[in-house]
Amino acid sequence: MGQIVIDNLSKIYHEGMPNEVRALDGVSFSLEEGEFVVILGPSGAGKSTLLNIMGGMDTPTSGKYEVSGRDVSGFREKELTLFRRTDIGFVFQFYNLINNLTALENVQLAASVSKEPFDAKETMEKVGLGKRLGNYPSQLSGGEQQRTAIARALVKNPELLLCDEPTGALDSKTGASIIELLFDLCKDYKKTVVMVTHNAKIAKVGTRVIRIADGKVVSNEINENPLKPSEVEW
Repeated sequence: MGQIVIDNLSKIYHEGMPNEVRALDGVSFSLEEGEFVVILGPSGAGKSTLLNIMGGMDTPTSGKYEVSGRDVSGFREKELTLFRRTDIGFVFQFYNLINNLTALENVQLAASVSKEPFDAKETMEKVGLGKRLGNYPSQLSGGEQQRTAIARALVKNPELLLCDEPTGALDSKTGASIIELLFDLCKDYKKTVVMVTHNAKIAKVGTRVIRIADGKVVSNEINENPLKPSEVEW
């Protein structure tokens, strides 16, 4: 059994109403620890809904979601809060940093609510920001803000690192450097990284590529020969 098992997962908004929307419709797959997973699909395919359920920020209408044998889909709100706090590192498209805290303080705040966090300064150095610890978000470039956001997610020492279009607000060169960073963190820390995107080029570096459309899994393929980010023509 995989570290992550998603079985017949559905999310329906306005269930039973004439205008009900099936954001997810019977999604099933399993993931092993340490995979770099790219979930690919167009806007409205259900990618973000799936990621939000995997991150404990939303609940499914039906189906099962398990992490390391725990039935997250059956968690109550208090259990979901603890799951988000200790098991999930989330990287958003628009960083979501706290503007009146320095880069280091943003990372330290995340570490303070975790059970077994990594060292905040060492994590900042790992993402290439050892000389920017005292800078506020407004003093950082977009790429540096996203690296800070990745450090904030990683410092928690989570089981899952979930990334929602992490390069969507960046230029192609900076975006490529962020993909390379996530790729290296997956390998170095043996973390399971799940990234949702509409950028097909990113799929070339994934060890597993899951394509979804209209809330359904269209394909789920192991990439036997993933490229290094530096080998992709961005």
